[in-house]
Amino acid sequence: MAQVKVHSLFTEFDINLFKAGKHFRLYEKFGSHLVTVDGIDGVYFAVWAPTAKQVSVIGDFNYWMEGEHQLNVRWDSSGIWEGFIPLIGKGTSYKYKIQSHNNDIKTEKADPYARRFEHPPRTASIVWDDGYKWKDKDWMKTRKKNNAIDAPFSVYEVHLGSWKKQIEEDRFMSYFELADDLVKYVSEMNFTHVELMPIMEYPYDPSWGYQLTGYFAPTSRFGYPEEFKYLVDKLHQAGVGLILDWVPSHFPEDAHGLGFFDGSHLYEHPDKRKGYHQDWKSLIFNYERNEVRSFLISNAVFWIDQYHADGLRVDAVASMLFLDYSREDGEWEPNIYGGRENLAVISFLKELNEEIYASFPDVQTIAEESTAFPMVSKPTFVGGLGFGMKWMMGWMHDTLEYFAKDPVYRKYHHNEITFSLAYAFTENFMLPLSHDEVVYGKNSILGRMPGDEWQRFANLRLLYGYMFTHPGTKLLFMGGEFGQYNEWNFQESLDWNLLEFKTHQDTQNYYKELNKLYKTTPALYEKGFSGEGFEWISYDDHENCVISYIRKGYKEEENVVVICNLTPSIRENYKIGLPVKGKIKEIFNSDSKAFGGSGVSNTRQITIKKEHWNGKDYSAEVTLPPLAVTVFKFL
Repeated sequence: MAQVKVHSLFTEFDINLFKAGKHFRLYEKFGSHLVTVDGIDGVYFAVWAPTAKQVSVIGDFNYWMEGEHQLNVRWDSSGIWEGFIPLIGKGTSYKYKIQSHNNDIKTEKADPYARRFEHPPRTASIVWDDGYKWKDKDWMKTRKKNNAIDAPFSVYEVHLGSWKKQIEEDRFMSYFELADDLVKYVSEMNFTHVELMPIMEYPYDPSWGYQLTGYFAPTSRFGYPEEFKYLVDKLHQAGVGLILDWVPSHFPEDAHGLGFFDGSHLYEHPDKRKGYHQDWKSLIFNYERNEVRSFLISNAVFWIDQYHADGLRVDAVASMLFLDYSREDGEWEPNIYGGRENLAVISFLKELNEEIYASFPDVQTIAEESTAFPMVSKPTFVGGLGFGMKWMMGWMHDTLEYFAKDPVYRKYHHNEITFSLAYAFTENFMLPLSHDEVVYGKNSILGRMPGDEWQRFANLRLLYGYMFTHPGTKLLFMGGEFGQYNEWNFQESLDWNLLEFKTHQDTQNYYKELNKLYKTTPALYEKGFSGEGFEWISYDDHENCVISYIRKGYKEEENVVVICNLTPSIRENYKIGLPVKGKIKEIFNSDSKAFGGSGVSNTRQITIKKEHWNGKDYSAEVTLPPLAVTVFKFL
C-alpha cells in the first residue's frame, strides 16, 4: 500500500467548533489542499465520514485503485479522515472510496469541498488552487453603499447557459466571453446587480442548477474557477454587484453526491418525513445536525469570502420552514409545540444571517419565501430570520394576473393592483419577475399582455413602470427587458434576433431608461422599505382605472408624483390632489415615441392650484397618456 503521511490542518479548537456546529470556515480545512510536508510537495485530504471503517483516495494517480491510499481516522471521535499524499498536485482527479461499518456498504463519492469538478457528465473532483489576483479593490471598498437597503437595486436575473450562446459552434459562452458580453450589456442597460441562477457544480442541465453536487466549485461548463472570478471581477470593475442563487434546501440523490455519503444518512435527515422532498425527488439536509449546519454556513460564507459575491438569494425558503410543505396529513410530524414550523431550520437561518452580516456587513441575503411567515427580513434580535430582503411573491402574482386582463374588465379588479400596498412595508420586499414566471406554459411576460400588438407592448411598458415606481427593489429575468416572445428554454439562447425589430429595440431602450430613472431618482429607492416613502394620492378611481401616488426620499424637494393609467383611453384634464403648492413637470413617460408609444405627454410645467382634491389641500390637472406611467417632479 502506498504511503499516506499523517498530517492535519485541524486544531483542537477547529474540531470543537465543528462538533458544536459553529465552524463557519470549514473550506479552509476540509477538501484537498496543496501543501508541503517535510520539504515534499503534495496534497492534504480531509473528509467527514463518521460511519466509515475505511476511506481511500482513488484517482488518476493510482489508477482508481481502492486501498492504495487509505486516509487515517482522527482519534477525537469527530468522524474526520485525513492524510497527506506526497508527489501529487494541482489537476489531480480523485474521489473518496468509503467502506461503511453499516453492512460493509461501499460508496464512491466526489469531495463535498472540492474547488473544481470534471465537466459533466464526468463526476470526479479535481485538486485545484487558482491563486487569482483580484482587481476590484475600488468596488470592495465602497460596496457598502451600493449594497445598502437604501440604495437602488435593479437586478438582472441570468441563466448563464442560455443567456447567449455561441451559435456557430453550438456551445455555451465561457466565463471569459461572458466577462466581455454580459458585463458590457448589463452596464449599458443600467442594471445595478446581476443575479446568477446557481453556478455551483450540478450534474443535470434540466435542473437549471438547483440540484447541486459541488457546493464549493463553480460549474466547469463555462471554464475554470479563476475564470469565474474574472467574470465577477469585471462586473465589479464596471460598478455592477453580483448576487448568487444559493440552495441549502435540498440536494440530488446522484451516486457521487452527498446522499448516503458514508453508508449512512450523513447530510440528509434520516426520517423521510423531514429528509425527502417529494416534489423534487431530492434529499433534504439534516438541519438538526451540528456538522451539517457548519457545512452549509461555511458554504454561504465561502462564496462571499472567496468569490466576492455581494449577496445570496436563498432558494425555496418556504419549503424549508414548514414541516408540512407539500405533504398530506400523516406525511409529516409536528414540532415539539404541536406546530408546523421546522424549529431547526428557523434557528439555522437565523445563525446563517447572523454570521454573514457579522462577517460581511456590506452584502445582502435575500429570501425566496412565498408564504406569510412573519419577520423574514427583520433582524434576529427582534425575533426575525435576519434576511436583508424577501421576494414579494404576492405582488408578482396579483400584478401579472391583473395585467393579463383586458383593460375593459380591469375596473372590476382594481383591488388586485392596489392590494400590495396594504402589506408592502411588513418586510423589505424585492419585486420579482423571475424565471419561474416564464416557464411551464405560463408564457413570456409579453405573451401575457392583452390587446393588439401596440397595446401588448404598451401594457408591458406600463407593467415595468409600475414595478419601478412601486416601493421595493426590482428583479427581472433575462429577455424580459426586450420583450422576449417565447417562454424561456434553458437549452436555447435568448431570441436576440428580435432586436432587429423596432418594437423590441424600443422596449429595450425603455428598460434602459427606466433603470436610469430609478438610479437617478432617490425618491424611488431611499425609503423603499418604509411607509414614509409612499403616499397615496388616489387608490380608488376604479372607474377610470387610474392609480396615483407620491414617492418620497430623504429630501422633500426630490419627491415625485406617479400616475398609472391602466386603460388605453387618453384622459385629459385629469385632476390629482397634491400636498403642496407650486408647479410640477413631467420627467418620465412610458408613452414616449422613443419607447414605441403614441407620444401623448405633458409638455409644459403645470401649476398647482389651491383647490381641495383627493383629501389634499391643492390639486393640478394633467393629461394621462394611454396605458402609461407618467412621473412628475415638483418645481
